[in-house]
Amino acid sequence: MRAGHLGSVVLDSHRKSSRLLMHHLLRGNRRNSMGFEGVWSVLLGLVAVFVTALGGTFVFKFTGSPMASLGPVWVFAGAILVIVFGGLGSAIGIRISGSQAAGVLSEKPELFGKMFVMMALPGTQGFYSFVCGIMIILLSGVMNKGAMISNAKGLALLTVGVGVGVVEWLSAVIQGQAAAVAESLTGRQPSASGQAILIPALVETYAVIALVSGILLILWISQAAF
Repeated sequence: MRAGHLGSVVLDSHRKSSRLLMHHLLRGNRRNSMGFEGVWSVLLGLVAVFVTALGGTFVFKFTGSPMASLGPVWVFAGAILVIVFGGLGSAIGIRISGSQAAGVLSEKPELFGKMFVMMALPGTQGFYSFVCGIMIILLSGVMNKGAMISNAKGLALLTVGVGVGVVEWLSAVIQGQAAAVAESLTGRQPSASGQAILIPALVETYAVIALVSGILLILWISQAAF
């Protein structure tokens, strides 16, 4: 009996060690995957800028128009990049929070309402980036026929688009991680959901700051005489 009990203890110990090792490996793979996705997003953004500028150059060349300014090209590149960065960040953030929510709901499906709110929080950055991209297009005057946009103004709007897009992307990924922690806490203590949701909500603050800053900068740049 003692030998059998000792064998079961050893077997349970081996199982726990295997689970801990697998959990550690999965966490490491997840971090590496997120880092790879981040680098890949930046590279895609740079490629998009290059292709957009190259395409604008060929348009001027084939139409025979004087290439006085690439301002409109930079404006469209800035609008595209802010939307792409924000959308990618929200997608990654929701994947992180959604994975954790699925694990909690598999054991406690009655917590769906609380899980849904936390799971959807990283999606707001994609909406903020969309608003910023549309404002870049509308306020720059690039849609007005015959409008002249200088290289300086176009590059300024491109810089705003890239800056806001990167902040929205990173904050969405980080908010997804914070939401996963809040979901884990809520799964263990459902009564603490009100306190738990404050964890990802604090990250939202900086996404809103980036949006407001981007809107103000777009307004100032669009009215500047350069």
